[in-house]
Amino acid sequence: MMEKKMVMEWARLLMNYKFALDEVETKLTILNEELQFVQHYNPIEHLKTRIKTPESITEKLLRKGLEVTTENAIKHIRDIAGVRVTCSFSTDVYRVYEMINRQSDVQVLEVKDYIQNPKPNGYQSLHLIIQIPVFLSDRIEHVNVEIQLRTVAMDFWASLEHKIYYHFHEDMPESIRDQLKETALMISSLDKRMMGLNEEVKRLANPLPSLL
Repeated sequence: MMEKKMVMEWARLLMNYKFALDEVETKLTILNEELQFVQHYNPIEHLKTRIKTPESITEKLLRKGLEVTTENAIKHIRDIAGVRVTCSFSTDVYRVYEMINRQSDVQVLEVKDYIQNPKPNGYQSLHLIIQIPVFLSDRIEHVNVEIQLRTVAMDFWASLEHKIYYHFHEDMPESIRDQLKETALMISSLDKRMMGLNEEVKRLANPLPSLL
């Protein structure tokens, strides 16, 4: 009976996180479609959501030296639910962040800017921890969701780095680390160049009216 109760507790916990993800995804989709309608431009290329498995949550709690309970999961693990938002340009990343921050029912708890301050390995992304209300039949649950915002180029690099790291784990050769960091710098330069090209295209496509 106790085991069944625990299973139900974890199922309810993950259900709440799923509802929170649904709400965040809907918000982002609406904002993106509104900009497409009003400005004929959509900053979001695509969205991807995920929820940690009970096994992954358990492993993380144990690594932190904590008892495996739903209460500890809620209190100590802030990325159980995650959304990855891929944008065309870094300016779009910050634009989407501002749109999220302006939502009256969203509380931004934490911001980690790995675009302005990349990780030592070259990783770039903007990480947010937000809290969003989930309206259930008998109560309101305030649920944390992690949002990662990055450009297409940053996402390509992160995906490749993840695969390489999974292959080597902690024994990644220094030469590979150096090449990954060098590639991250190249990607950052490419992002800036493509953003400049985009601005040039917009300027030429929409020239200012003549003052004469």
